[in-house]
Amino acid sequence: MRRKDREVTDFHEIIDIMKKCDSCILAMNDGDFPYVVPMNFGLEVQGNQVFLYFHCATKGKKLDLLKQNNHVTFEMDCDHNLVLCEERMDCTMRYSSVIGHGTIDEVADEDKYDAFKILMRQYHAEDFKFNTDMMKVTTVLRLTVTDIMAKRNH
Repeated sequence: MRRKDREVTDFHEIIDIMKKCDSCILAMNDGDFPYVVPMNFGLEVQGNQVFLYFHCATKGKKLDLLKQNNHVTFEMDCDHNLVLCEERMDCTMRYSSVIGHGTIDEVADEDKYDAFKILMRQYHAEDFKFNTDMMKVTTVLRLTVTDIMAKRNH
């Protein structure tokens, strides 16, 4: 990281940033160019292990790519605020961001309900009574994070 003064190294601070984010961008391997897609996500922390959960249709490019190679990069950011300084005639952007890598696997049918609760918790709606019939036509993915780093400009 070039700007070490902006690096966030405390694990709990990184998790706090992730809790504030409302989307996660996944980058998958697709030949010459990465395939990038923004997704809703759920966050689960077990000790120092971070898991991210996603949901999608049962078919599509994303799933085709993940079957070929389940290694991904992810990015999420929040706390955006443009700061203009007329005196110096410059500006900067305040932000917090997290980038990491991991592997994605499909969640078994019997674990989908718990995964959906984790997804809903990210958006402060864990107690929402969702239609469980939709789980039959939904793929749920779990990303096991292998490394993570964060940065903030406040």
